[in-house]
Amino acid sequence: MEKLDKDLLAIQVTRDIITKAKKAQEKIQAFSQEKIDAIVKNMVEAAEREAVKLAKLANEETGFGNWEDKVLKNTFASRTLYNYIKDIKTVGIINRDEKNKVVDIAVPVGVIAALIPSTNPTSTTIYKAIIALKAGNAIVFSPHPSAKNCILETVKILKDAAIEAGAPEDSIGCLPFPSVEGTNELMKHKDTALILATGGEAMVKAAYSSGTPAIGVGPGNGPAFIEKSADIALAVKRIIDSKTFDHGVICASEQSIVVESCMKEQVVAELKRQKAYFLNEEESLKLGKYILRENGTMNPQIVGKSVEVLAELAGLSIPSGTKLLISEQTTVGKNNPYSREKLAPILAFYSEENWEKACDRCIELLMNEGKGHTLILHSNNEALIQEFALKKPVSRILINTPGALGGIGGTTNIVPALTLGCGAVGGSATSDNVGPMNLLNIRKLAYGTRELEDLKGAQPTTSEGIDLSEEYVESLIKSIMEKMNI
Repeated sequence: MEKLDKDLLAIQVTRDIITKAKKAQEKIQAFSQEKIDAIVKNMVEAAEREAVKLAKLANEETGFGNWEDKVLKNTFASRTLYNYIKDIKTVGIINRDEKNKVVDIAVPVGVIAALIPSTNPTSTTIYKAIIALKAGNAIVFSPHPSAKNCILETVKILKDAAIEAGAPEDSIGCLPFPSVEGTNELMKHKDTALILATGGEAMVKAAYSSGTPAIGVGPGNGPAFIEKSADIALAVKRIIDSKTFDHGVICASEQSIVVESCMKEQVVAELKRQKAYFLNEEESLKLGKYILRENGTMNPQIVGKSVEVLAELAGLSIPSGTKLLISEQTTVGKNNPYSREKLAPILAFYSEENWEKACDRCIELLMNEGKGHTLILHSNNEALIQEFALKKPVSRILINTPGALGGIGGTTNIVPALTLGCGAVGGSATSDNVGPMNLLNIRKLAYGTRELEDLKGAQPTTSEGIDLSEEYVESLIKSIMEKMNI
């Protein structure tokens, strides 16, 4: 009975928050571009001021990563994002095509339900709030249970800043206590226009099956291929910088290194020189037992943990100063934990006969997990880069850059984002780094440029010579079915 009462309370509280957000959004959609931009700017400045505080809160509550790197993520989610979007038009007429007489008008989607993960809780909250308001929407957050407090504090800071700059009081909301019932109500409510889901695969699937339009993203499992034309020392540095950033919790970070056999010794030597530790077979088995849970999902015990904590967990003795743990592998599969996504400073290492085989291995890793997400390529061979770009089942191919920060747009010039679309191949509604333009509908104002007579003039005027007899049509259908083995 007590649980039922709590579930009913969660549902009612969620409904009240959405109703208020809906009313707030109706006011926001009447704001000018200048007013929207002033609100967003004030939110950005508030998030910047509190970046250290929020980073420490997230680290203390979740135990993931380290607070110093989370400061950079909070700043990225506010200032870096703002610098990219501040001049983008998102209100009213945003484009005029005088030649074709088509005008684009921005239309906010309405109330956005934002599901927030525990891995990047404060930065993802900052990022989603900013892009939602920039697009003229209201937003309601559903916090991950293990990051509830830091998310609630982030929402409070953003909400106060938005109100100070003239936003309606309920334009930014948050479910006060996480629950399955409350989150389901948020996703399925008639006044929720769009779900922006970042997190585990089960949560993203729930968003897509809710009946509400959704933008969800799948897991990353990005391989990093070091091709023989690459600067090996620099490639290794970038991989280590990426995989150790916030102890590897960004989903675009590298999960495997793939090399050609002719350069294996060089790469291994460089990795060791830069403080990566190669596990032997026994050590790989010990650590491997902790990477996945019995149900085949990633074990939270390893997420965002330092190499020292991982070594202690698995009973390993590693050299002082070790930055990464690497296990050499020859197979890929659901039951091989090293070939899966590992949000920790752990990498698999594969050596292949040539670049074609390395290419195949990268595809195999991605199809095992991480379809549509990210691949990292270290190479100075432009022809090979183009070959990879045409064939890999990913939305981001990052060249000569750290995967984690390149994928989110920190060290590259793609949209700064903490929700990375995986495209249709990865089960996502978009392949974009999600920004404010993904949270708008575009109304087309289209002027007539042709008359009916013009269209008729462009069509065939006779069917003379075309056999449309019943016998011919039947034979045509029969031929097609034979070719399709029906």
